[in-house]
Amino acid sequence: MRTPICDAFGIEYPILAFTPSEHVAAAVSRAGGLGVLGCVRFNDTEELEKTLTWMDENTDGKPYGVDIVMPMKVPTEGTSTDLSSYIPEEHRRFVDETLLKLGVPPLPEGEGREGVLGWLHSVARSHLDVALQHRPVFIANALGSPPVDVIEKAHAAGIKVGALAGTAKHAQSHVANGVDVIIAQGYEAGGHTGEIASMVLTPEVVDAVGPDVPVLGAGGIGSGRQIAASLALGAQGVWMGSIWLGTEEYRNLASNQGWETAFLRATSSDTVRTRIYTGKPARLLKTKWTQAWAEDDAPAPLPMPLQNLLVADAHNRINASGDPDVISMPVGQIVGRMNEVRPVAEVMADLVAEFQDTVKRLDGLAGI
Repeated sequence: MRTPICDAFGIEYPILAFTPSEHVAAAVSRAGGLGVLGCVRFNDTEELEKTLTWMDENTDGKPYGVDIVMPMKVPTEGTSTDLSSYIPEEHRRFVDETLLKLGVPPLPEGEGREGVLGWLHSVARSHLDVALQHRPVFIANALGSPPVDVIEKAHAAGIKVGALAGTAKHAQSHVANGVDVIIAQGYEAGGHTGEIASMVLTPEVVDAVGPDVPVLGAGGIGSGRQIAASLALGAQGVWMGSIWLGTEEYRNLASNQGWETAFLRATSSDTVRTRIYTGKPARLLKTKWTQAWAEDDAPAPLPMPLQNLLVADAHNRINASGDPDVISMPVGQIVGRMNEVRPVAEVMADLVAEFQDTVKRLDGLAGI
């Protein structure tokens, strides 16, 4: 299981793991893939600095990457306090009443945290500045192509830049801006995702950007067979996210038993693509919380970053309650395969073994 992208990043397997957990990311890198730490959760650059220092020390010298959230166009923005004044009272009232109906208790006095500020352009730039003081080999941007000056800054440090794309047109635009790697993320994926399924999107993107631009397949990938399918469609590797939620290492970030109960019992039909998490279309686990927002009397979600600021305290309360029927959780349709919690190393070993078995079976069908 070796492609040119392995040589580009100095990794053994073309498996890139997007995760908000440094423990998962480090374990993937140690196991031969490329762990990519999602930085959006870090409101405090000092916390990110400590986390990346930990990554430097716990990856056995192996490479890793980071993922930031930065729109190409620089928006006008303020602090979370300034922005909160733009949230309509109707939306606040709906959230409060919904939490009451669902039986979600308030947090103890002094607990909780403000909304995720990593959606703000200025905060994402601070994430980049911190990352450049460490040793990532890859910087991915969840909102497509970052500003050109950011790409140039990364290239000057010898770091490759990747961008998520939901259409072939988006992918071509990213390449024109200087992006090195395209992550073709299909409809099945968790979190922010587009409307085209991976089976259609991956070959479209591969053909659109040409043979000199590596493409990673993403969305609906959680097994060695699916990795083989993505490579057969022309991808040089895969970008996997949801599957790592079901690992022992992820418990270091989310010890909430409600999360595990929720995804362990879910099927591939139990997700929904909605704007209620951040203001942009994102796939979440279908729960009573998502269903409440789908009712006729629910207000329309606000644009990014206001929606996240609106629901930040609700997410804190929901997660603290540990109720799997209410949990707010980005996850892809691959959740139907996440039926046990295992160590990252075991997951990686199974991915590689099943890939090899799949290729051997296909070779047999081809008479090789």
